[in-house]
Order: sequence, then structure tokens, then C-alpha cells
Amino acid sequence: MGEVTIPWDAVVSIKSDRPLVVVVAGGRTLVGKVQVNITDKTLEVVTVNATESVPLSDLVAIRDDETERAHRRQQNPGFLDLWKGFVDVGWSAARGNAQTGTFTTALNATRVTSTDKTAGYFNTLSASALTNGESQRTAAAIRGGWSYNRNISERLFVTVFNDYEHDRFQDLDLRFVAGGGVGYQTFKDERKRLDLLGGFSYNRESFSTPLTRNSGEGFWGDDFTYKLSSVMELSQQFRMFHNLSDPGAYRMNFDLSTVTTLNSWLSWQLSISDRFLSNPVPGLQRNDVLYTTGLRVSFAH
Repeated sequence: MGEVTIPWDAVVSIKSDRPLVVVVAGGRTLVGKVQVNITDKTLEVVTVNATESVPLSDLVAIRDDETERAHRRQQNPGFLDLWKGFVDVGWSAARGNAQTGTFTTALNATRVTSTDKTAGYFNTLSASALTNGESQRTAAAIRGGWSYNRNISERLFVTVFNDYEHDRFQDLDLRFVAGGGVGYQTFKDERKRLDLLGGFSYNRESFSTPLTRNSGEGFWGDDFTYKLSSVMELSQQFRMFHNLSDPGAYRMNFDLSTVTTLNSWLSWQLSISDRFLSNPVPGLQRNDVLYTTGLRVSFAH
């Protein structure tokens, strides 16, 4: 149901059978069993030593032990706390007239606190096919990176990121990108969230042809998530990078995925990943699209 708001005038009574943590105005904390006196508009807290009445107007929060521990952990987390993420594994194969095999993996981890967000990812793709009696590699790509967002206000944040990419069949030995900018949270509720981002980055591309390119870039894009149902969620990420060193050249990253929850730790995912480069190595195509599906194992700490 998400967050439920009830006016005090509609409350008949509140009573706890076990001690609760009561936070009142000024940051003072009381621990004890509680009971609301609606007529006097007060909350009675029965502590070990006495019973104290708190005006409802001074009440900040009521939490049980588990919620209080989670609250304190959120306020002062260690770096190894609050991490959530998933591991994806996908495999497809054909045997008979055609003999092919494709293996994909993905790792994503995110740490969100009240002031910042840290994220990291790592993806691999490997595919082979039997051609003229010989097994040949048909795809080999690795992508990884990290990002860090720091809140400036309720909606505004600054962001820095660092991405790496290798693609054998683009003749790309390594693409190194480092950048930063600002983001704005346009809206957020229980089901959806949309962030808009923009800034500048440095891009170094090393190809096996051999060719090396260094360029400054201006980028813009968005991060969007939408909860389609209680068990299915859609996420989308888009980035457009305009080459400032070679006007007219650009590259585009687009990722779209849906996740269907099977149980508390297991899901099924379907993902589309598109990488477009306006000025590839001569003789190669500008666009690469990757489709993957498979099991997702979630974790949290």
C-alpha cells in the first residue's frame, strides 16, 4: 500500500503491547509502551520509571526496534552498509544444422543513503559459432564502470562517473570515459522516478587498427524507473554524448530492461542495450544492439 496518511481526527486509539521508540520535538527520545488519549490530544509513554504525556503536536515519529535500527543505520551507515544489487546470468545455444553459443553476465551494485548514491556495474558478452567446421568467436564485449551522486537539495544533485568498454568486433581495445555534471529529480513517487542529467566528459578511444582518439564531450540524458505491477519493474537509461573536439560526431547509449520478481531473491530479466557511434573504424557498422534474458539473483547488505 505504500505510505498511508491518516489525520489525527480520524484516529480512535493507538496502543502498543511492547515498547516503542517515540521521538518528540527537539530530538528527545522516549522508549516505552504507548497509548493515545484522543480527547486530550496526548500520547502517553509508559517508561521504566514513569508515565510521560506528550502533546500530539510535538510528536515526530514512533518506531519499533527494527525500524529504529534501520533509521540509525540510514543516518550513519558504514561504507559496507546499505548495498543492494543483482547478478544476471544468461545462456543460449543451438545444435544441429547450426552450432552456436552465447553467454552473458551482469553485475550491478547500488548504495543509497539520505545524502548520496554510489553505483557500479560490470557486463560481459561472449558468443561463438561453428563455421566451416571451425569454432569462431562472433562476439566479445566487456563493459563496466561506476558513478557517484551527491545531493545538493531535495531535487538537485551533482554526479561523477567513470566508464570502460571493450568490444573485439568493433576493433575497440578500450574506451575510457570520465565525466561529471548535475542532475535534477523531476518527480518521484511509490511507482516511478525520473532524473534528468547533463554535463561534460573526457573520452579516450584506443582501436586495434591502430587508431587512438581523445576528445571532450558534452552529455545529456535521463534515468527512469517505473513499477508496472507488484512483481514487474521497468528501468530505462539514456545518454547522448556530443563530441566537442570533432563537431558533428557523437555517440549514444541506451539501455532498457524489465524485471519480473519470482521470489525475494530470484527474478527474470529481459534487457536491450544499444551503443551507437557516429564515426566508427572504417568498414564497421555504427550501431550495436544487444538483447539478453535470463535469471537474476538479488542481494542486499
